[in-house]
Amino acid sequence: MTPVCLPSMGSCPFVVGLHHYLVVSGLLFGIGLYGLLTRRNILLILLSIELILNAANLSFVAFSSYWGNLTGQVLVFFTMIVAAAEVTVGLAIVVLLFRKKKTTSVDDLDTLKW
Repeated sequence: MTPVCLPSMGSCPFVVGLHHYLVVSGLLFGIGLYGLLTRRNILLILLSIELILNAANLSFVAFSSYWGNLTGQVLVFFTMIVAAAEVTVGLAIVVLLFRKKKTTSVDDLDTLKW
């Protein structure tokens, strides 16, 4: 992976490598997983799912750049399209549920009947 340095620094005292990207990706995944398991609001659950998808995307791009091919970046492009569709459908369902039940808490949504 190409070192990332500021031009004003002269030599590169700090090189951002693959493991740095993977640590950030792991942190994003952990935050998203924690939010997915602990939150009771549908909107926050959808946000947590997006964090998990972005963590996976960051890993794909990091490995793609490390190996020098574009396969991971193309996969991220399609993942972002699926994530945009998921957000659209998810928000439409949340708006519909809020109109019918007057709440976005998953504890109050315990039946499949309207």
